[in-house]
Amino acid sequence: MINSLMRINITIVFLIVCNNSFSQQKQIQYLSGTDNKHTISWDFFCTGGRNSGKWTTIQVPSCWEQQGFGSYNYGRDYKTYGKNFHFADEQGLYKYSFAIPENWKRNQIFIVFEGSMTDTEVKINGKSTGPIHQGAFYRFKYNITDKINFSAKNLLEVTVSKMSSDESVNNAERLADYWIFGGIFRPVYLEVVPKQFIDHFSIDAKADGSFAMKTYINGLIQNAEVIAEIRDANNKIAGTTKGIVHVKDSLVILSTKINDPLLWTTETPNLYKANIFLKVGNKIIYQTEEKFGFRTIEI
Repeated sequence: MINSLMRINITIVFLIVCNNSFSQQKQIQYLSGTDNKHTISWDFFCTGGRNSGKWTTIQVPSCWEQQGFGSYNYGRDYKTYGKNFHFADEQGLYKYSFAIPENWKRNQIFIVFEGSMTDTEVKINGKSTGPIHQGAFYRFKYNITDKINFSAKNLLEVTVSKMSSDESVNNAERLADYWIFGGIFRPVYLEVVPKQFIDHFSIDAKADGSFAMKTYINGLIQNAEVIAEIRDANNKIAGTTKGIVHVKDSLVILSTKINDPLLWTTETPNLYKANIFLKVGNKIIYQTEEKFGFRTIEI
């Protein structure tokens, strides 16, 4: 009987610790598959070319041409035929329904697109998430906290235009000696974070051991401290740096230097890990981590 009670108590403590730790870190829920070999079916409508003019399904992430939709086009076509060429208006319309946990109500919720070709308009439950994104080859996200239903399924609607309405985007990305594709070709997921969190950061680690990090904070309601622990491959602390971020600010720059770092090269790809904490007093309110290497490239 005593052993049973001890096991129950240990389990309860473990769950409490896990829940507290879980709430301090970013949570991810994929809406698409994770790559081109692990995909998820979404509702789909293509406006031109093969299999167009009807609602069906498509695997996401993918390029719709390689799923049997639309038209294959070459980059030079844009220059030859200009804005009025037929594939400039080829679009893919996507729909996907999803549910989210009730316990996310106290958090901020973002929808993240790792890459979509090319102009991308996003709606949640019929409401626009923000300006149309232009540009195929980088990640973008929207804060959808105020558009989410917690008691019912949510409807994601995405309209992707193969060519951009911005001619400079087409000239930069689509006018080239290669095939032009359309579609949500990288993963889509929900990113769930506390109200106060580290939005993103950039690390500059040089071969002489110099370490600098720009850290961008979101939602801060009081002054806080940002701490970065640099750990080696054996998880030993090689260096620590910290700084104060004021409530009116969104950026803090941290810097330090470690002795004799193991360098990242193609022959010796040594990696370190930065454990990054956002603290108020003695309480950690958010934490994240990133692997990096010390190196300097000069030309």
